[in-house]
Amino acid sequence: MKNVGILGATGYAGQQLLGLLRTHSRIKIEFIASHSYGGEEFSSIYENYSREFNKVCISSTQVEENLSKIDLLFIALPHGKAFEITKKALDMGVKVIDLGADFRLDDPDKYEEWYKVPCKGKDILPQAVYGLTELNREKIADSNLVANPGCYPTASLLGVIPLLKNNLIDTDSIIIDAKSGVSGAGRNASIPSLMCECSESIKAYAVGMHRHTPEIEQEAGKISKKEVTLTFTPHLVPMNRGILSVIYAKLREDTKEEELKKIYSDEYQGDKFIRIKDTLPETRWVKGSNYCDISIRVDKRTKRVIIISAIDNLMKGAAGQAVQNMNVMFGFEEAESIDFISIFP
Repeated sequence: MKNVGILGATGYAGQQLLGLLRTHSRIKIEFIASHSYGGEEFSSIYENYSREFNKVCISSTQVEENLSKIDLLFIALPHGKAFEITKKALDMGVKVIDLGADFRLDDPDKYEEWYKVPCKGKDILPQAVYGLTELNREKIADSNLVANPGCYPTASLLGVIPLLKNNLIDTDSIIIDAKSGVSGAGRNASIPSLMCECSESIKAYAVGMHRHTPEIEQEAGKISKKEVTLTFTPHLVPMNRGILSVIYAKLREDTKEEELKKIYSDEYQGDKFIRIKDTLPETRWVKGSNYCDISIRVDKRTKRVIIISAIDNLMKGAAGQAVQNMNVMFGFEEAESIDFISIFP
């Protein structure tokens, strides 16, 4: 049995994480911590946990004194907030999975450029392993610090990995058009997330400047062993959960659609949570699950490949993948506590 703590348990990703860990046969949740709800019972914040999980949240300032009780700390905080507690946890021999952005970018200068806050973890940054499980499973197994990927990068990178590995596309031709549900904006109140602002409307945002752009470029560059510069445009759509990512790229050679499907099937053979589909993915078929559905099409007229991928942003895009990474780190069955299909209807 391993003991874990969750810092940031009352955000959307944090509560999803708690729900998954609560049923894990080899995990005990030692504490949950919240900046906003310290001293309050968790089930009074999320009433769906009534009679199921009644633990009281400790304050985020009390986490350090409780580190000796745990084997792993999950951190689900806004960027810039994970550096100090991560250092303290690692110094005490506690493993860390950060669901935020603080350890995703290898270059601290690039982090500061895109996130507009100081990188206060330069000394421990080299320890971080990028936690896209299907890509870095062996490194994750040996790591003490895992940087859980962003939701958009997860959907996008899983969609292009086989193309990049096999040198099938021009790496300067990639365009990613992605749509996300409103939960991706977090639980804090903001005008763009109000019902009257986002209902019955779709909008692009952070065009040409979204913070997940350098993360996707970084990992795509490692896979292809080339510099990758891409165009990424996210959109907010009026649904609670889900990401649909549509990726366009120029094929280097005249490759048939059936050939590409085989390449994808071979690449993800043995990866339980990747489903290569003949039909076009829809967010409803992955909602509440850890699956990523992927479909491939070739536009013969333009010689472009079009990849469509769908995930649940709070599951494979956040908490589900964090649990998947934890299972790998501890040598557990990789699918434990995340092995279920989507909620439908």
